Amino acid sequence: MGDARQDGSFALRTGILCGVLAPLLWAAAIAYCGTLRPGFSHFTQYISELGERGSSTELLMRYGAFAATGLMHLAFAAALAVIFRSSRLGVLAAILLGLNGLARIGAGYFPCDVACEQTGSLGQRMHSLSATVGFLALAVSTVLWSVVFRRPPNLRNLSAYSVASGVLGLAFLVLMAASPEPGAARGLFERLSSGVLSLWILVFALRLRRS
Repeated sequence: MGDARQDGSFALRTGILCGVLAPLLWAAAIAYCGTLRPGFSHFTQYISELGERGSSTELLMRYGAFAATGLMHLAFAAALAVIFRSSRLGVLAAILLGLNGLARIGAGYFPCDVACEQTGSLGQRMHSLSATVGFLALAVSTVLWSVVFRRPPNLRNLSAYSVASGVLGLAFLVLMAASPEPGAARGLFERLSSGVLSLWILVFALRLRRS
């Protein structure tokens, strides 16, 4: 019985640690892969272009960033579902965070075409769908967590931060979608959306580690 509890505690700590490491790995991979692509613009180009089909950073970005952090998000979501199992809304929010992880893995499995142009290919369609589902699921999850946080005293002060992060994440995503033309700030808006939501995961995971 004691061994089972220890195993469960280790699994939870590992899941929370994944929540800490995933945003750091994601940011590091984007920054590093960008340095390997001379002329690459974080302002005008999508994150997915670092893993576009045939690029020099394709495999590193697809598997070292998208797939790896997607798996980490799944592990973090599983830990949250256990920790907040007494809250239906908490379990739902954890499921949405896990859906984001699955979608990120899908975005890595299906690389976008060159420049992420909407060519109509199956790979491009699946990549776009996965990325959209992932962003939306994470943003909605963040807003739902703001409600869950109102009950635990040690997490209550994260409630306002969570809803702000979710709203900002969605707002930057809308601005990205409204700037599809080459040369626009679509890359900047995508990174702001991803950055806000990734930072929220990091802050949440760190708070749980301290708890």
